[in-house]
Amino acid sequence: MIFLHTSDWHIGRALFGKRRYDEQEAFLDWLADTVDVEKADALLVAGDIFDTGTPGSRAQELYYRFLVRLSASACRHVVIIGGNHDSPSFLDAPKPLLAAFGIHVVGAASEDPAREVIELKDAEGRTLAVVCAVPYLRERDLRTAEAGEGTADKDRKALEGIHAHYAAVFEEAVRRRDAAGGSVPLVAMGHLFAAGGEVSEGDGVRELYIGSLARVGTDLFPREVDYVALGHLHVPQCLRGTEHMRYSGSPIPMGFGEAGQSKSIVRIRFDGRSPDITLLPVPSTRTLARYEGTLEQVGIQMRTAGGNGRSIWAEVEYDGPESPAVVRDVLETMAEETGVEILRIRSRALMARTLAAQASEESLDDLSPSEVFDRCLLEHEVPPDWAEPLRDMFREVMRELVERDPQDD
Repeated sequence: MIFLHTSDWHIGRALFGKRRYDEQEAFLDWLADTVDVEKADALLVAGDIFDTGTPGSRAQELYYRFLVRLSASACRHVVIIGGNHDSPSFLDAPKPLLAAFGIHVVGAASEDPAREVIELKDAEGRTLAVVCAVPYLRERDLRTAEAGEGTADKDRKALEGIHAHYAAVFEEAVRRRDAAGGSVPLVAMGHLFAAGGEVSEGDGVRELYIGSLARVGTDLFPREVDYVALGHLHVPQCLRGTEHMRYSGSPIPMGFGEAGQSKSIVRIRFDGRSPDITLLPVPSTRTLARYEGTLEQVGIQMRTAGGNGRSIWAEVEYDGPESPAVVRDVLETMAEETGVEILRIRSRALMARTLAAQASEESLDDLSPSEVFDRCLLEHEVPPDWAEPLRDMFREVMRELVERDPQDD
C-alpha cells in the first residue's frame, strides 16, 4: 500500500490581514494531482484542516471540492482527524455521507475506542491496513477538573489521560490487525505536541494544555505501530530521530519565521509492514521573505529578490534612527519598484526606545501591558482621534486572552 501523509492546512488562515486562499487552492490542486501520480491508496490528514472552528464559505468550498475530486480518483481511502483549530462537530457533521465515498472523518474523541479505529479494505472486503485515527484530545476528553488543582496536577492528569486514551485505541487496533492475519500495516494518527518538537517563530503553534509539560514522548506509541502520522507542528520533522514517527508539517509557511523553509508531504510505501518513507516537496506559489538591516541594505535585498516573477510578501526589520513614518514611505516606494509587498515593518531601535525606562530603575517588568501599548501609541505619533479606539480594541483583546479557555486555542 501507498499512503500520503499531510496535515495543518489551516484553510482560511490570513497573514497580517492578507487571505491566502490562492496558495491553499494551489496546494490542494497539487495534492490531488500527486495522489494520482503516486497511485496512492490512502491519504492521511492529521488535523487542523481549517484555521478556525467556524470556517467561511470560501474555506469550506476548497475543502469539499478537494474531497469531491478525490472521491472520483483511484485513491480508495481518506482518513481525516480533527486538530485543535478544528470544530469537532463541524468536521463530523457530514461524516455518514463522506464515509460512503471512502472518506473517514474522526473530528471528536470518543469514549468507545472502536470509533477511532478504521480498517482500510479492498474491493473484496479484505483488510489492507488498520489506522488508529485519534483526533486532538481536548481537556474535557482527558480529565475531570477538581477544586484546588495546581498546574502540575493538571499537567499530570492531561498526560495520564492522553496515554490512557491512546492505549485503549491501540489495544483495539492490534486486536483487529491480528484478526486480519497480523501482517497488515498498523498506522497511528494523532494531533499533539511531542517532546522535543521543533517550532518556528510566528507559526501560530500553541501549547495545547495547561502548561508546557504536557508533551508526549515516543513511549506513547507501542512497537506494534508501523508508522505514526502526526499533526500540529508546522516544521517537517521526525519525532526524536525515529524515522517512522513524523510530522508532515504545514504545506505553506504559516509566518515569516518559516521564510525559506522547505515544505513537503510524506509518502509511505509498505512492503508488508515495513515502511519505505520519502518526502515529496510541495511547490511554492508565493515567497515569504525577511529583510533586515539599514534602509540601504533592505533596499538592496528587495531589488535582488524582486523581478523573479513570483509573488513576494515581506517583513522588514530595519536598523536606523529614521521615524516610522519616513521609513514606511521609503519602503513603500521601494516595494512599488520591485514588486515586493510589505506586510510588516519592525524597527529594532523603536522597540528599544518604546520600552526604554523613563527612570533608570524602571524595567519592562514594571510596566503593565496597557502602559506598553500607550508607549507604542506615543512613539508612533498616533493621532488622538485614532488612539482611543485603538485602546478600546486593545482592552477587548486583553480581556479575551484572560477569559479564553486554553482548549479553545
